[in-house]
Amino acid sequence: MSQNINQSPPDDNEPIENSRGLRAAGEWLNTTTLRLISDEEGMSTAEYAIGTIAAAAFGAILYTVVTGNDIVAALTGIINKALTTSVS
Repeated sequence: MSQNINQSPPDDNEPIENSRGLRAAGEWLNTTTLRLISDEEGMSTAEYAIGTIAAAAFGAILYTVVTGNDIVAALTGIINKALTTSVS
């Protein structure tokens, strides 16, 4: 038994030939979307704890870098150069 396969793009006025497949795909998409939306209600306590520890560690590293002598000297040099530069 041969099937008639339409090689040209569908015309807007032509009906959809495989409505059962399209309906099944739509139902699958709706089910999957609802499952993904309702599956996660937020982070758990463990995830909050890990996120808080990571943020605190990043803050400590950033503070150490910014308050180090090299960074302070570089920023002071940039500010002094900007303040002493004459505009012509």
